[in-house]
Amino acid sequence: MAGVYGVPVVILKEGTKRSYGREALRSNIIAARALAEVLRTSLGPRGLDKMLVDSFGDITVTNDGATIVKEMEVQHPAAKLLVESAKAVDAEVGDGTTSVVVLAGDLLDKAESLLDQNIHPTVIIEGFKRAQNQALKILDEIGEKVDIGDITTEEGLEKTKRSLYNVVYSTLASKYLATPDLIDTMINMSIEAALRAAEKKPDGTYNVRLDNIKIEKKKGASLADTKLIYGIVLDKEVVHPGMPKRVEKAKIALIDAPLEVEKPEITAKINITSPEQIKMFLDEETRMLKEMVDKIAATGANVVICQKGIDDVAQHFLAKKGILAVRRVKRSDMEKLERATGGRIVSNIDDIMANDLGYAEIVEERKVGEDKMVFIEGTKDPKAVSIVIRGGLERMVDEAERSFRDALSVVADVLKKPKVVYGGGAFEAEVAKYIRDYATKVSGKEQLAVQAFAKALEGVISALVENAGLDPIDMLSELRKAHNQEDGHKYGVNVFTGKVENMEELGVIEPLAVKVNALKAGTEAATLILRIDDVIAASRVKEPEKKGPSKEESE
Repeated sequence: MAGVYGVPVVILKEGTKRSYGREALRSNIIAARALAEVLRTSLGPRGLDKMLVDSFGDITVTNDGATIVKEMEVQHPAAKLLVESAKAVDAEVGDGTTSVVVLAGDLLDKAESLLDQNIHPTVIIEGFKRAQNQALKILDEIGEKVDIGDITTEEGLEKTKRSLYNVVYSTLASKYLATPDLIDTMINMSIEAALRAAEKKPDGTYNVRLDNIKIEKKKGASLADTKLIYGIVLDKEVVHPGMPKRVEKAKIALIDAPLEVEKPEITAKINITSPEQIKMFLDEETRMLKEMVDKIAATGANVVICQKGIDDVAQHFLAKKGILAVRRVKRSDMEKLERATGGRIVSNIDDIMANDLGYAEIVEERKVGEDKMVFIEGTKDPKAVSIVIRGGLERMVDEAERSFRDALSVVADVLKKPKVVYGGGAFEAEVAKYIRDYATKVSGKEQLAVQAFAKALEGVISALVENAGLDPIDMLSELRKAHNQEDGHKYGVNVFTGKVENMEELGVIEPLAVKVNALKAGTEAATLILRIDDVIAASRVKEPEKKGPSKEESE
């Protein structure tokens, strides 16, 4: 940059790249749209899968939007913003990530054509925000209440399960594993697990603690062998062959301390002058370990779950006392066990007392496939459950886990906010109709941005229709016509028959919370990218070159 007298003034560090104005804006829009195009073909029940190969050569095959954006190593900063928005929605409601990226991509596509008409980005952003606010106002009118009963009664539980069935079905219908012989089992298992982990709030709704639901994967057998366990499953085995493999009416000690003698520091020196001293040293170590085991046994514990290691000698003493022990259990599993068994994690063995112990009806080691696992069932708090997923291929087991997580999330969303909307593009078509009507009341250039918002919503329907091999223009015109009738908000595209049908009759429904979050996140991501008119990228730090041996050294 030249100064007043022609003297160059350097503001940015050497190697820094800067793009600004329309150039920066177009670069960001192109990057975000490119990401949206990747996910576009995976939307809906007829969406296709993506094969993602990481830098280590590991392969992931999925059509789950959250997994795709997490596994893709996105470099462009604008595309990264879109990835963060999708991740935020996944963390909040557990579904709708593909919709977020596709909607943001369509909004930016429509914004680009408005920029070509010399409409300022600020005007476009304002138009999008007004359209979004209007959309959020009408959502409560579109949303239909779900009949959630009192799940503490048998009748209320059955009624709630029936109400939730179609919501979970619509979520799993787009998954690779949703085959006719499996989908019913997966739906019922997901609903049962989520309802077990549900806690009633004062306003009558339920809060589902998804961290109370543990998912364990074990390849082998078939997906049909997947089981719901009313308790906690640890992917560990009993540490000593002499220990009991099954304990009934278990009193469980949860220990966050090693059952080992602390080894001396490397710098410590021990002077031994006779063989007896070695024996005394080893005997003292054995005595200390026996004392630890005696303290645990004195509380009445017959099961020990340890987060750290257990010494071989300590294992021997535990086995002699008939105590079942498991070591190196994950912290997250320890916390689940603490909640489930009513016990308390103890960090110092000297402090352990009888009232720190948890309780379970059965603790048993069972063989699952080629491995052994420890099952802890009949716990004090029955809200903790586990799903043990089986499957022939590791990738199939991974995809089943993703499907279960989505299914559990939508049940949690509906129990938290018991309102649903109709799928198959019915929701987007109805909101687009309202927004188009609203645009006629907006003056100036903002009207064009509001209309563009409605078109972008219909772009999501186009993606859904294209993935089913149908003509988007024909489907959209039929859908618009259907939405002009009295119960039009129920009509969407049946991607299997290629017709516009009543989604209520087909049972294609989705949680309102997912749609609201996707709408907000998609709009916010698009407006955030449209606000950027200057990109200043610092040069990357180069790693120092590794010099090879000199000529003299090599000789």
